[in-house]
Amino acid sequence: MSGIFGVASKHDCVRDLFYGTDYHSHLGTEFGGMAVLGKKFTRQIHNISQTQFKSKFYEDSRLMSGTKGIGVISAHDEQPIYINSRFGPFCIVTNGFIENAEKLAAGLMDRGVSFSEVTKGSVNITELIAKLIVEGSSIVSGIEKMFEMIEGSCSLLLLNKDGIYAARDRYGYTSMVLGKRKDAWAVTSETSAFPNNGFEIASDLGPGEIVLINEDGPQVKKVQGVRSQICTFFWIYTGFPASTYEGVNTEIVRERSGRFLAKRDKDIGVDLVAGVPDSGVGHAIGYAMESGKPYRRPLVKYTPGYGRSYTPPSQETRDLIATMKLIPVKEIIDSQRIVLCEDSIVRGTQLKNFAIKKLWSAGAKEIHVRPACPPLMFPCRFNLSTRTINELVARRAIRSIEGRDVADVAAYIDHKSPKYRKMVDWIAKYIGVTTLRYQTVDDMVKAIGLPREKLCLYCWTGECCGKSSCRKKSKESETVLKS
Repeated sequence: MSGIFGVASKHDCVRDLFYGTDYHSHLGTEFGGMAVLGKKFTRQIHNISQTQFKSKFYEDSRLMSGTKGIGVISAHDEQPIYINSRFGPFCIVTNGFIENAEKLAAGLMDRGVSFSEVTKGSVNITELIAKLIVEGSSIVSGIEKMFEMIEGSCSLLLLNKDGIYAARDRYGYTSMVLGKRKDAWAVTSETSAFPNNGFEIASDLGPGEIVLINEDGPQVKKVQGVRSQICTFFWIYTGFPASTYEGVNTEIVRERSGRFLAKRDKDIGVDLVAGVPDSGVGHAIGYAMESGKPYRRPLVKYTPGYGRSYTPPSQETRDLIATMKLIPVKEIIDSQRIVLCEDSIVRGTQLKNFAIKKLWSAGAKEIHVRPACPPLMFPCRFNLSTRTINELVARRAIRSIEGRDVADVAAYIDHKSPKYRKMVDWIAKYIGVTTLRYQTVDDMVKAIGLPREKLCLYCWTGECCGKSSCRKKSKESETVLKS
């Protein structure tokens, strides 16, 4: 997951751009970038894997000036990309994941198109998107054509002399929100970038919608589509607590989610409720509110600088962050029966080795883990997260139970089935906890409060739109990803 931010102002925009982009630091860990258009383009990209965006870009921002700019915190690719095209020069930032990127890049190269940017041995996805856009008859038609060609998702900001073209991905999987101030307009992945910069939410871009933003406001260039499935994980894990998506606040959803978890836990006695920092905290607060048990902090995160242990691309980096960021408080843990709320269990290794192990070592009497979403069954098709089925602890459990890989996992998705209970018991034993109970799909949807058909549930059910074609696609992806 990456985060993008843009601003068009009647005055210099760099301060707004600098801080607005920085407010997306929870979404990416690899690269940061800014591009500003004044008399000419100025652009900077830095590796932020070992430092914070602010420290890398503070001096750069003092040397930039202009009334329009775009920025990105990127999970993988170096951005923004600069292109001098037949539509004139432009800079572009993107957020998403393109499943068929290699095929599209090969097709362009067969037609004589060259690529100058390479990220970790592969074509830079943002450059690929830029090259696909310039295949159109205009920028807008190029974006529309690109949407039709890609498999996956792509939201983007494109900066040129006209202003900032903002386009939300075709099915609204990622968020894109307009903000207004009396002297400026902004567009963001995360609405938490608005309040401290003086912006108020104006509207969400709809799925597939394209607008052109300048200091006078947005102009709709393509109206939104009908189908909309936003990523449910925004509320469960990736989103910032102060952000809203489709008008629904993240922290409120997490509190409701925790309440639902507690309502299913009438048969256990515990001394305290805790959340794995940071994203598990809201769920734990909701659990404590519903159960009446005290919320306490047996695991404390050491400064925001350690970031998230899920988003880095390498397992070695994820393990290092998980090891170092959480410090146990023995005086709170010793001899206590603990409910530990977590946003999700993906691979299971970090929870097992770096949270659960620390609690047991500090003298916990019981540990009851409560993830805020169901077991993850499928790698994400729409953004850069888990890439293979073999990474998922639920699939490892199924393989152990069945003695082989199975194509149809419907019985393991149904939380009322005996096979589901066997899978959960296997995972509980693997991570080493007293009990393990997952959130149900229905309760997760109710906690968000949007219609189920408006949410992408692919990671858990293999369906993103409630259509049988999605289930079919998930099985095809399973075969490809395992190979």
